[in-house]
Order: sequence, then C-alpha cells, then structure tokens
Amino acid sequence: MASLRKRKRGKFLSFEIDFYVNGQRRTIPLGKKYSEKTAQGLKDVVEALIYARDNSLSTLDKRTLAWIESAPPQIREKLVNVGLIELPPSHTLKEVWDAFLAFKTKEQAKGDIKESTLNLYEHVKKRFFLFFDARELLPDMTSDRMQRWKNHLLEELEGASVAAYLKQAKTCFTWAVGQGWIDKSPLDGIGRGLFVNKKNDRLIPMSDYRRFLGACPCQDWRVIIALVRIGGLRCPSEVLRLRWEDVNWSLDRFFVHSPKTEKHEDKEGRWVPIFPELREELEALFFSPMSEGREFVINRYRDASQNLGTTFGKIVHRAGLATFPRPFDNMRMTRSNEVYREYGAFKESEWIGHSRKVRDDHYLMITDDDYRKASEWTAPADMVERPKREQKCRGKSSKLKTSALFSAVNDEKSLHGVESVERANKR
Repeated sequence: MASLRKRKRGKFLSFEIDFYVNGQRRTIPLGKKYSEKTAQGLKDVVEALIYARDNSLSTLDKRTLAWIESAPPQIREKLVNVGLIELPPSHTLKEVWDAFLAFKTKEQAKGDIKESTLNLYEHVKKRFFLFFDARELLPDMTSDRMQRWKNHLLEELEGASVAAYLKQAKTCFTWAVGQGWIDKSPLDGIGRGLFVNKKNDRLIPMSDYRRFLGACPCQDWRVIIALVRIGGLRCPSEVLRLRWEDVNWSLDRFFVHSPKTEKHEDKEGRWVPIFPELREELEALFFSPMSEGREFVINRYRDASQNLGTTFGKIVHRAGLATFPRPFDNMRMTRSNEVYREYGAFKESEWIGHSRKVRDDHYLMITDDDYRKASEWTAPADMVERPKREQKCRGKSSKLKTSALFSAVNDEKSLHGVESVERANKR
C-alpha cells in the first residue's frame, strides 16, 4: 500500500514514502533530520489512513491516533497536503482571547471567579496586543516569541508585575490547549520569575499612623485606616464587607469576611482582636448618628467607582508626609510584622489571614530595631566559653599527637642507631 524509499545525498540519508490515493501517486518527502524509525512509523500511519479511507471507517485505531497527535506539526502538515487528514482551521490570537474571556465571563456569572479576576484578564489581553498582532494565527506562537514578549515587559515593568502578566496569559493558552486548538502552550518552559517586589515595601510607624488620623476628613476614614494599620485588614475588599453585627464587643473580637480566601475550605473569614487603638476608632463611629440603623461599618465610601487610594494620598499630603507606594498593603504588612513579633507565627497567620509561606515571602521585614537589638545583644556566658573549652581540648589533643609523633621519631632514630652499631661490630 505504501513503500519507504531511501535516498542518499552526500553524507546524509533521507526518506520518501510513496503511495496511491484515488489512483494518483503521492509522495511524502522527509528531510535528513528525520530518522528511519520516524519514517517507518509514518509509513505505517499512511497505510492505516488509506485503509480507513478505502473502507469508509469513521475512526482510527488508538495507536495511529496517538502517533498523529504526538507527531511534529511539520509531519501533520505533510499528511494534510496529501489529503490524508484534515486539521481544524487555525484561530487568530484575537479569536482565542475573545473565546477565553467569554468562557471566564460565564464562570464569573456563576460565582466561580471574582469580577476583579475577570478585569485582570482583560488588562493582560490589552498588554498582550500592544506587542502581538491580533490577526496572527495561534500556531505561529512559539516559545521564542513569548520569551521576547517577556523581555519587552521587563524593560517597562517590575519583575513581580511581569510574573503576574505571564501567569494570566498562560492560563489563556492552557485553556486553548484544552480546546484542542494547539497541542502545547507556547508559554510552557518560560519562567515567570518572582512575584515578590521588595522595592515598594515600607514600614509605617505609629507616629505616621496618628498623623494620618489627624488629617482624615471624617470618622469613616479614621476607621478605614485603623482597620488596615491596626486590624491588618485587606482594603478595600475586607474593610467594606465588615458589618456591625460582625463586631463582638463583649468578647473583644470581630469577624472578617475574606473574599480572597473564601474559596478555600474553612477559610471564609477569620476572627481578629479588637486592639485598643482600633476599639477607640470603632466606638467613635458606632455611637455617631451617621451609623444609626446602618448595616455596614463603612458607609460613605461604598461606591465601586471611588478610588480609596486617591483619597488616602490626599490625607497623606495633608498630614505633611511623603506619599508611598501600595499604602494599604504596606500598612497591613507593618501590622503583620508587629503581631508576629509580639504574638508569634501561629496567631499572626490566624489574625492577619494568610499562610506562613505568604507571610515569609511577602510580609516579614528586617527593621532598624532588629539591627539595634542585635548590636546590643550579648551572648550568654556558656555560649561564649564553650568554644574556648573546645579550643583548649583541641590544644591538648594536638600536644598529645605532637608528643606521640616526637616519641615515634626518637624510637625510630634509636632503632637505626642500634642497627648501625650491630653492622659496625660485624665488620
């Protein structure tokens, strides 16, 4: 049905597969980069495809299907060119992203993903098409081109931001693999890098916190800042979800609903202590006329279009302080460090609401106070003396070894002396 021919061109050996389809002779040439084993495998596949065509079989055997699926794209293209198989039409990059986002929109409607996640995918799509042409075909996307995109992003953005873009883009291409549009994601093997960016980390001292409070336009803002800096809440997601019914005044704690962790089992929220500084601000708002009959703790700034970061920047300026990056994250991070040092790792994870790995990678910092304490620290006496005793022991051991060495040398010299005398007497 099909024949395998070998052709030697100079030092290299190439192969051709000849066969007939509908009475017409066809040839599939294979270049020198393909081995005889590959050529023989392709010949078997060609025969299986011709047999299926001649006998009107709708399905192929598993072995043939597996070979075709694992074959390089160039091999599959050769089978298409001779009319033995048909491949689905290639999709453009725009079609891929549009279909992926339509799928994610349905997931968001069902509550499987958050609206913020969907917005993030939209943002990554815009960044993606600042570099790639939307009309390009999906099969043309290679790892080399993705690496060039990554390098381009690193020229404009911090490494942590680039890692986030690559992660979301890979989700899109992995979805395309699941649809059968491509065999492998072009981002496979492209390292994302680290999501950590220590350049923007700042510790916010209590002196700055008090100046923030003094510059606030209303009690709502004082509570927002207190919830983040003293309570360690995420802002705005956790702050705006807090209800008065979540505050248990008698037990000195309040319950925080966490949309970030609620998808994990038993992680829909956490109990947080009402620290003294936080109680002062909460009580002031609770007993004010503005909170009478209200469900939520924060009411004046619930509009999704309001940017709390912009208003906080004005508060910082009014307080006479310099603005700083990621203000809410840094205030929460500062509280994480304080709780960790005062109450330990377990309570820090429980009250701040993240894993120990996240805490170690993104939150803990070495402070100026740590350096000061280290410079004033004196090791206990037993820790200082132990090395001396060990050194003393090592000294004794060395002396013993040295004495033994000299003794052995002297013994050897004595032995040589006796032998010399004996040889002299014999003469």
